[in-house]
Amino acid sequence: MTELSRRHVIAGAATAAVAAGLPVLGGPQPAQAAAPQIGKQVSGCYRYMLGGFEVTAVTDGARPTKVPDNFVRGVPRETFSQGLASVYLDKENPAFPFTPIVVNTGSKLIAFDTGLGAGAYEQSKGAMGQFQTNLAASGIDRNAIDTVVISHFHGDHINGLLAADNKPAFPNAEILVPAAEWKFWTDEGELSRAPDGIKGNFANTKRVFGALGNKVAQFDAGKEIAPGVTAVAAPGHTPGHTAFMISSGSASLLHTVDAVAGPGLLFVRNPDWQVFFDMDGGVAVQTRRRLFDRAATDKLLFASYHVPFPAVGYIEKEGSGYRFVSAPWNPGI
Repeated sequence: MTELSRRHVIAGAATAAVAAGLPVLGGPQPAQAAAPQIGKQVSGCYRYMLGGFEVTAVTDGARPTKVPDNFVRGVPRETFSQGLASVYLDKENPAFPFTPIVVNTGSKLIAFDTGLGAGAYEQSKGAMGQFQTNLAASGIDRNAIDTVVISHFHGDHINGLLAADNKPAFPNAEILVPAAEWKFWTDEGELSRAPDGIKGNFANTKRVFGALGNKVAQFDAGKEIAPGVTAVAAPGHTPGHTAFMISSGSASLLHTVDAVAGPGLLFVRNPDWQVFFDMDGGVAVQTRRRLFDRAATDKLLFASYHVPFPAVGYIEKEGSGYRFVSAPWNPGI
């Protein structure tokens, strides 16, 4: 091919490419308009099977929280800051994630805890209190939930029991609560002896459950409270804090809820550390080790409210502590 004809071929190819709207290879590329950043996640839910049960993890959002110097009792800030960094969390403002779960047993549709509620959703501009929004996005109608199981009475677990109009958010559901937790937070004597830092929790308990009336029933630890669901005593974080063993066929899930609280991975790695808002830190450590040893020894599927979404995986012993191994993402169920 002559030099002239070669140039004609190249020029002709470039002309054809331009006509077709294709880039011309080797030449300067036109600037492309930048696509706008979306700025939010798609539906915050993840579904998996547990034997014959369908489990849906539903994020309530996350709260970056500036941690005080006394965040971990008796541990210098530099030490626990290094601990946060070791699990890839921000040393100054680690995120506190919140993940309720919903279990469809085939005969019951059960929500475990309810998130921070409508007030938090409004105040945070949708960063928290997402449970209702994400529940709907997951295809679950809140009116179809017939049982709500509460693990303990902190606001990030009970505030979502009420809708923005202060009416029940789950109008057709029975609300099941730990008897030991109910006894403590509704006792006027306990209120009179309580330090100022937790008195607001007594008031919030009265506000939430006062609006629910006779829809609330109590349960004892060690009892089956719904088909395949057994309450497991897990005190320390609060007096009546409760974990749950959820079983279907040969499959079991140990839901430890707030056995690790706040930035949960920090306390998985360092189980003997006591977060300052555990009401009885020593008992909380005993509870944590008991539950984690069980999960690791029996190779149970493990869920926890404050580990990163979708908050399901496995616990392995590692050195003097443990390691959380997130369950493999499954695009199907």
